[in-house]
Amino acid sequence: MFESLKPIAKDPILGLMAAFRADKREKKIDLGVGVYQDDSGRTPVMKSVKQAEALLMDLEHTKSYQGIAGDNDYNQQMMSLLFGSNHSIVGSGRLATLQAPGGSGSLRVGAEVVLRARPEAKLWVGVPTWPNHIPLLGSAGFSIEQYPYYDLSTHKINTEAMMDALSQVPAGDVVLLHGCCHNPTGADLTKQHWDQIAQLALDRGFIPFIDIAYQGLGDGLDADAYGVRMMAEKLPELIVASSCSKNFGLYRERTGSITFIAETSEQAQLISSQAMSIARQIYSMPPAHGALLVALILGDDQLRADWQAELEEVRLRIMSMRTLLTDSINNNAAGIDFSHIKQQRGMFSFLGIESQQLERLREEFAIYIVSSTRVNIAGINSNNIEYLSQSIRTVLDAG
Repeated sequence: MFESLKPIAKDPILGLMAAFRADKREKKIDLGVGVYQDDSGRTPVMKSVKQAEALLMDLEHTKSYQGIAGDNDYNQQMMSLLFGSNHSIVGSGRLATLQAPGGSGSLRVGAEVVLRARPEAKLWVGVPTWPNHIPLLGSAGFSIEQYPYYDLSTHKINTEAMMDALSQVPAGDVVLLHGCCHNPTGADLTKQHWDQIAQLALDRGFIPFIDIAYQGLGDGLDADAYGVRMMAEKLPELIVASSCSKNFGLYRERTGSITFIAETSEQAQLISSQAMSIARQIYSMPPAHGALLVALILGDDQLRADWQAELEEVRLRIMSMRTLLTDSINNNAAGIDFSHIKQQRGMFSFLGIESQQLERLREEFAIYIVSSTRVNIAGINSNNIEYLSQSIRTVLDAG
């Protein structure tokens, strides 16, 4: 049977991680892996999460399945976090939310529901996007179309080309959008962009599918949710996939949610039943631990305040590393302006240097960056910034 299988090309990011781990050099830097790291280079467990885990030890009295929809308290808390507790949509009955295994599981359930409802729907994806978006959603059965997003030459969103492409999207198709902290570019939609896209969605009849995996790491919890909240107010239908991997540091707990906004409460109930049917077929029941922790934190005033303070520290550290990197490598011999890094948001930005320079950084200086030149800003710290900036300047000086 298995002799017919062909080798699969390695995921470039996972391959880079493996190469970094195998590198025996003492001075080495991994800017490819997409996880938050503190100033000592660790991916820590938040103190508020630790406190919630201590509480959970006493409160949790079973390890039985929690049900296909997941933990109800978690789902309610996530709706409040995404939309705000006073948003009109929260009590409208038009919402259907399911806990899912991380952002990836959330995206997949969302895709499967859309394709059950409208098998001919196409998915429009911005270029570039998170590398796993197209394999993950395309393998559900979506036919993929692309729209321009980022201009590599200007390091900005290509607004005119993007809006022109979105103005051609047919009714019933789905448009994938990054809620904040765009991965991989760091170039986020402005409020004006969001407003324009919402109007296009109304005019054309397409459905936005927002992937918000970094709420709180850009401009703050509320500011980062502007697009989600505004579209929930204005549009009859909306899909939102969210993740707690980054803003709660729950990477390995696979904690996410998928939320559908329908035109009516009756449609929301139908969507919920379809989504649970799909979840049952894919993974049956979502993992409980991370969701119970999030529900505890968001449901307790002190824990929530502690978490928000920690999250703000994370956000500000990333911002400070953006400034530090920009200031350290600007005014270089090659004349390349890296000011876009300081202006962008979230964990990622494109350096925009040549492939041979990337190769030299890896081979000579043990600095690992993916081929797109996406760098994880959170991988920079006070201990490695001098070596990193000197190494970048060296390869730029050589041309």
